[in-house]
Amino acid sequence: MTSEVSRAVAPPRGQDAVCVWDPLVRIFHWTVVLGTALNYFVLASGKPPHRYVGYGIAAALAVRVVWGFVGSTHARFSDFVTSPRAVLLHLAAVKARRDRRYVGHNPAGGAMVLVLMTLIALTCLTGWMQGLDAFWGVEWLQEVHALCANLIIAMAAIHVFAAIMESVLHRENLILAMITGRKRRASGTDIDHAGTAGGG
Repeated sequence: MTSEVSRAVAPPRGQDAVCVWDPLVRIFHWTVVLGTALNYFVLASGKPPHRYVGYGIAAALAVRVVWGFVGSTHARFSDFVTSPRAVLLHLAAVKARRDRRYVGHNPAGGAMVLVLMTLIALTCLTGWMQGLDAFWGVEWLQEVHALCANLIIAMAAIHVFAAIMESVLHRENLILAMITGRKRRASGTDIDHAGTAGGG
């Protein structure tokens, strides 16, 4: 297990490495991580700093959605959005320890991205609505906002746990990859993108 972990920590080098996550994807990812942590754990709800951070997250999300249609290969929704059946088949393969390595997001990871983006959008929307005169002090809106924020934290925890497990199983540091943007090139039975088997 120690050797597997050490191999997972080591970044790919030279011709074995390929750029997967472009700078915009990485900036969006860590902007949301930092902003969510600040608003959930540090900044007081309803205060100006909390609102401004929320606006920043909303702006980053809007840019990321556009980038999901016009961005680099692995940033596009067409690369990682799959059917529910594909997600279930992937989870079954994971349970049976027969899952294949994906250079981009695997089906479950892609589904998690969509869930998190939806929750972030709902959190930003309900937070913004609370500042409108028409919804000032509306209790159900505050409850929905809090629920969405709690779900983001819960889903993020699952996401991190899954990334760590997959890093060990496929001997690749996925968290480091979201910092450097680089992963191991597809080979053998790996999936390169859009359901295409790798090997080049």
